[in-house]
Amino acid sequence: MAGPGTLAKLEIRAHLKPDYKDTPKPENIFKAYVNPSEITLGYEVEYDGASGAGTTGSRMEFKKVKPGELSLTFFIDGTGANGTRVDVREQVAKFQEVTGYNGHIHRTHYLKVAWGTLQVKRCVLKSASIAYKLFQPDGVPLRAVITATFTDNSDDATRVAIAQDKSADLTYARLVEAGDTLPALCEQVYGDPGRYLEVARKNGLDSWRLEPGTRLFFYPIER
Repeated sequence: MAGPGTLAKLEIRAHLKPDYKDTPKPENIFKAYVNPSEITLGYEVEYDGASGAGTTGSRMEFKKVKPGELSLTFFIDGTGANGTRVDVREQVAKFQEVTGYNGHIHRTHYLKVAWGTLQVKRCVLKSASIAYKLFQPDGVPLRAVITATFTDNSDDATRVAIAQDKSADLTYARLVEAGDTLPALCEQVYGDPGRYLEVARKNGLDSWRLEPGTRLFFYPIER
């Protein structure tokens, strides 16, 4: 039995909006009848390894962390051996419908994959393969194995919140809130409140006093 706050069966939920704020309808949720025996999370970091002329080594300059991937393999069993008899073809079609192309949004669905105590993953389908393993005499499939790979697909606000970048070589956009001051924001971004005049000039401000709702850009520090 699953404990509090866990999902007993793996679920793939299809969303229509990139911010994932819509609630999927029942027909847009795929539930695995037999949970995967293994889930693989993959990450890749990209570096610039160019070396200077006349050198034999290179300094690996960080560029970015590429979107992570989640790979899983699970069974669809139509024999009833696990206590539940399902139509394999219907379940494969449901998987393809939930993870696939939607003509109303002119793209594949925005997906959430959730199971057990694993963190809910916002992603899109990258690839999938379906292998039929057992058949009735008339050719009707009784078992299928779905292998699928999903790629991270967090929206911009989520990516910024997760990364929480503080480096002075990045550009930040901030929405001014009541009580904000330009020196205080410069302290947060650059660690130097004295840069407020430079920030005001680059944002075309006539005064360093701020109005709530103003959108400010904090550009990289020139070295």
